Amino acid sequence: MTHSVHPIDHAGAQYLLRIGDACLVLSHRLSEWCGHAPMLEEDLALGNIALDLLGQARALLTRAGELQASGSGEVLDEDQLAYLREERHFYNPVLMELPRGDFAFTQARNLMVASWLLPLWDRLRDSSDAEVAAIAGKAVKEVQYHHQHAADWVVRLGDGTEESTRRMQAALAQLWPYVGELFAADEIDAAAVESGLGPAWADLRDDWDAAMAAVLAEAGLPRPKDTPHVYAGRRGVHSEHMGHMLSTMQYLQRTYPGGAW
Repeated sequence: MTHSVHPIDHAGAQYLLRIGDACLVLSHRLSEWCGHAPMLEEDLALGNIALDLLGQARALLTRAGELQASGSGEVLDEDQLAYLREERHFYNPVLMELPRGDFAFTQARNLMVASWLLPLWDRLRDSSDAEVAAIAGKAVKEVQYHHQHAADWVVRLGDGTEESTRRMQAALAQLWPYVGELFAADEIDAAAVESGLGPAWADLRDDWDAAMAAVLAEAGLPRPKDTPHVYAGRRGVHSEHMGHMLSTMQYLQRTYPGGAW
């Protein structure tokens, strides 16, 4: 493995890569909390959530590589897809690549992502692809915990001290402009719906709104205003943060190609 790789234009593979990349990139961001969380229990909890997301990413990247091969493309495994793709060939929403921020920012983002992944995995259990359905059956149980953990912290901080409330409100305001990309519709989604591979992301909006509204109401936090702008990370157009993150994540493989322990 010495050169950059990129997926072919296979709708099924790209659909799975969008979800797998979302899990992979957020997993990396959460791993940055190792040794820096405000308490030991959270160090372990965030590490475990990161590992869950990494496992989901590995499974989806592997399946995406198999689908790519079925489309007469190069066979790519999970390591190649994680470590040898360039920035423009990652398809995660921009929300996941933002720097880790403070603890309130992390928990607010975790809640947003879990509230999105939960209905997505739930529907993927009925995927026409048996491998994807099996992955979803395990993942939905993990994300239920992720959602509860993040929701507990958003309520605790949002309905806490003056400082914790201020920080949680600031985190929500900073993150909210990136939410629209989680529900944008395009031809990749349409192909997934037609084949039965998975749902259109736009169809997850009502479930997400309901989940977020319930937590924000309990926390006594106002919902930020929606913005019309939609980012394009899932089309390979990323923020300035993505390249810096990949330079860290891919450093070892890029420096020692094909290295083995």
